[in-house]
Amino acid sequence: MAFSATFYTCSSPSFAFSCKTQRPIFAQISKSLVVRASTALDYSNLSTSSWQWKFKDNKINIYYEEHEGKSSDSSKNILLVPTISDVSTVEEWRSVARDIVQRDGKVNWCATIVDWPGLGDSDRPKIDYNADVMEKFLVDFINAPDGPISSSDDDLVVFGGGHAATITIRAVKKGLVKPKAIAAVAPTWAGPLPIVFGRDSSMETRYGLLRGTLRAPAVGWMMYNVLVSNEKAIESQYKSHVYANPENVTPGIIESRFVLTKRKGARYAPAAFLTGLLDPVQSREEFLELFAQMEGKVPVLVVSTEGSPKRSKAEMEALRGAKGVSKFVEVPGALLPQEEYPLTVAAELYQFLQENF
Repeated sequence: MAFSATFYTCSSPSFAFSCKTQRPIFAQISKSLVVRASTALDYSNLSTSSWQWKFKDNKINIYYEEHEGKSSDSSKNILLVPTISDVSTVEEWRSVARDIVQRDGKVNWCATIVDWPGLGDSDRPKIDYNADVMEKFLVDFINAPDGPISSSDDDLVVFGGGHAATITIRAVKKGLVKPKAIAAVAPTWAGPLPIVFGRDSSMETRYGLLRGTLRAPAVGWMMYNVLVSNEKAIESQYKSHVYANPENVTPGIIESRFVLTKRKGARYAPAAFLTGLLDPVQSREEFLELFAQMEGKVPVLVVSTEGSPKRSKAEMEALRGAKGVSKFVEVPGALLPQEEYPLTVAAELYQFLQENF
């Protein structure tokens, strides 16, 4: 997510900043199934569960949801991966998933939405989160013999928001996963601070100090509560960067995201995201090269947004007509169009599915 802040660099290892984040910088989702944007949709075929991810010495419970349409016979799978942020949650994809699986067509679609480790309703252990860890999780979730994705890779389509899309494409480039198609919705590659302040050695030192402070036992929670875990900060972030129309930011959305920031371990993964450790690449050139590697291998849809913050918008626009991008469309919204304008996004995604299946 893009991030605007006043960040004072100084010779001493201290920070003073006021922030407006794209989406609160650290958080997750409550297990209550809050249905927002499309209350007319049928959620009766929603099932929730957890899958245990074994990472080093950790056993991490991963929360996921499965949405089925009128028939699950001969169905193909869609994996929907939330945008990484401080309040990343499966909730952002629910209305899109339900709209797609309920459509009548030649293909029956089954949708799985999964929370990242350290975010959403998944466990949030104090591990060293970085882009490699997140990529390994995604690869393991897709490929696990005992995992929720029951069909072969050849039948799988992946929809990812923000960093999730770029991490998916990075894994495809390495040959670790082989989806049939990919949709990148408001794709990003730089965390809030790096996209604003860059990555020179001086700033990287300060990012490290901030990250260490946020992970500390007592002062970490204090700073986290000031920057992220309060309703005014979350509301400000949503109205200024996450949503394009401030009127779409309801009290219910703010409350559900605020709950996420109070979960045990809530600050660890967001601390990594804020300071750039979850960035899958380090430059626009690398970003474009990832997509270029998809040329002739995997159809890729890029969904840009009309109201994205200036810096994030520039990265999305760089993909317009870029090698490896099969189709480029623009929809209303900012950094979370799949939640703010779910039916519009669902229509574009379904059209993409029809064109490729």
